[in-house]
Amino acid sequence: MLDDRAKLLLKVLVERYIADGQPVGSRTLSRSSGLELSPATIRNVMADLEELGLIASPHTSAGRIPTARGYRLFVDTMLTARRSDFVAPELLAEQPQKVIANAANLLSSLSQFVGVVMAPKRSSVFKQIEFIKLSERRVLVIIVAPDGDVQNRVMFTDSELDGSQLVQAANYLNAHYAGMDIEQVRERLRTEVEQLRGQVADLMQAAVQLSAEALSPTAQEEQVVIAGQSNLLAVSDFSHDMHNLRRAFDLFEQKTQILRLLDFSSQAEGVRIFIGGESQVVPIEELSVVSAPYEVDGQVVGTLGVIGPTRMHYDRMIQIVDITSKLVSNALSHQR
Repeated sequence: MLDDRAKLLLKVLVERYIADGQPVGSRTLSRSSGLELSPATIRNVMADLEELGLIASPHTSAGRIPTARGYRLFVDTMLTARRSDFVAPELLAEQPQKVIANAANLLSSLSQFVGVVMAPKRSSVFKQIEFIKLSERRVLVIIVAPDGDVQNRVMFTDSELDGSQLVQAANYLNAHYAGMDIEQVRERLRTEVEQLRGQVADLMQAAVQLSAEALSPTAQEEQVVIAGQSNLLAVSDFSHDMHNLRRAFDLFEQKTQILRLLDFSSQAEGVRIFIGGESQVVPIEELSVVSAPYEVDGQVVGTLGVIGPTRMHYDRMIQIVDITSKLVSNALSHQR
């Protein structure tokens, strides 16, 4: 357990390293901490911190830098929230895809790092369904979700259907099932199919199956929108280490790990911070992720965040991510 003096020196060391990017020596700590301690006393405290795995000594320097464990202790117990010193522009209530793209760009622009947003999980509820005849046995099914997202699917029928039959089927589905979960629709259709009978009933059953495939969250490939990868080229922590920079870009290309990370973040309330090297959650030691879930009408539907070097101004990143999550929630909740 650290005493108050050790905690203060660790806090000062982390803040100085984040600000300057240089290993912090005992003389700098003595000046910045305001403590009247001898250089020998400070060196002893630093040795204790190093033994605990909170700081480390780069090979060519007498100074120390924080480890992932040191950053974690700093973030969890020593980080003080500052009043926001920036004004984020509003996100307009537009189509979800545009809101998500704008949010990723906003995160990147404000942080000067990488902005990532997991697209909202699509609802398995349909708002409206329409049929358009393409040829004798080909019908275009248009499925409109409650958030305005439109899915098109082509289906083949066993026999030719005329326009009036297609209109009849669409009207029946929209009048009786709009706003219901696809699985509920499927169950109800099974019990009512005897009353409906014939080709129109077959058409509706096939359309519901297509809708389930189009709207089911498990059937769709979740998307991650990433903006500002090139910002890492300007980060000194990466510009001198092409191996780690390449690994970071590979991470962005694959997206799978980012999806897993953001999905993990959506299970918790508020801003989460993942520091590289702590676990397998962030696979690159020099990267940290600050993330938060966003909502639509009070329900969590996705996650967004900033990816940058472990040496980042965490207090500012927390503000940026928190404000952007609120902007996205507001834009998506009011675009209906």
